[in-house]
Amino acid sequence: MNFIKDLFKFIYSKIFLIQLVIAVAMLVILSYVALQWLESTTNHDQRIVVPSLSKKTLDEVKEVLENKELRYEVQDSANFNPNFPRFSVLEQNPVAGSEVKENRKIYVTLNPSGYRKIEVPNVVQRTKRQAEPKLIALGFKIGSVTYKPNIARDMVLEMRHKGKRIKPGTKLMKTSTIDLVLGDGQGGTINLSN
Repeated sequence: MNFIKDLFKFIYSKIFLIQLVIAVAMLVILSYVALQWLESTTNHDQRIVVPSLSKKTLDEVKEVLENKELRYEVQDSANFNPNFPRFSVLEQNPVAGSEVKENRKIYVTLNPSGYRKIEVPNVVQRTKRQAEPKLIALGFKIGSVTYKPNIARDMVLEMRHKGKRIKPGTKLMKTSTIDLVLGDGQGGTINLSN
């Protein structure tokens, strides 16, 4: 009982109330100072509009972003896009028009120097109807179609690229033209082209 009486006496004492007021005042002052410091160091009200970097070279990107006090980092190159110059920006993150703070890093994806090489699939001993869609789906173009004597009509006997015979598994640039040599189903040689 004495303990509780002493506690209430202390809580309502002048010394405790003065210390409580001082502690609350210090807390308010420290909070205000911390908020002001955060606002000034995080550039809270500052906004920079991200420029469009599409089709720009790395030298142009560097110049544009330095003028805006922004940084950049190159991400892996994407698949080759013939509509964009080689080694130019295909994509950026954040996108053009976004608002960012000073010194923000803009991530850019570059157009490689050309198409990547792709393995030619094994379409030998397959019909033309099976072979053509498979080759086209991988990004190859079908060139001339030549027939030579063979019992199987329209079966792929061999593939050629720039006049040379190629084997399945050979790596060619995407969009390369592959010529097909097919069986004529009887005999004789006929030349057709698509």
